[in-house]
Amino acid sequence: MIRVIAGEAKGRKLRTLHAATLRPSADRVKEAMFSSLGERVVEAEVLDLYAGSGALGIEALSRGATHVTFVDVDQKAVDVIESNLAATRFSQRATVICADAGDFSPPGDERQISYGLVLVDPPYVLGLPSDVLLRLQTRAMIDPTALVVLEASSKMLPIEPPTGWTVVNEKRYGDTALVYLRIDQA
Repeated sequence: MIRVIAGEAKGRKLRTLHAATLRPSADRVKEAMFSSLGERVVEAEVLDLYAGSGALGIEALSRGATHVTFVDVDQKAVDVIESNLAATRFSQRATVICADAGDFSPPGDERQISYGLVLVDPPYVLGLPSDVLLRLQTRAMIDPTALVVLEASSKMLPIEPPTGWTVVNEKRYGDTALVYLRIDQA
């Protein structure tokens, strides 16, 4: 069972998919991530890549994010995310896109999206999604001061980021690691 840990929807249970490649974030890892992010989440425009059940993005909404764009390539995952958004009453503050994390385009509404926080939780077998990070950088979808939080296998540490990126912190939680990255400032 996964649940929302804190904020407006605290304690709300979330649906998940049961598939070999899915690995919901453990509560202690999710709590550590959001504790380290602190006030950065409040009023943030968030991008949740490889969203799965949407648990990370929903946690951000519960803690005060303005809007979250959820991206997952699996239509079943998209259906679960939409169900979880409805159950937590966050649908109005979210956009759900069925697309590959590296190929999606932001929604074409009138506001210019510049994500300040990006949550990346790919299946561990994919390793470091360098191509996704490079596309984020070149498409100018993220704020120059944005923070990207990658959940990965702790066996991948230390991470060697792609050109143009810097690892600002790495933390281990058993088999899981949280890697915090920023775009290099020119």
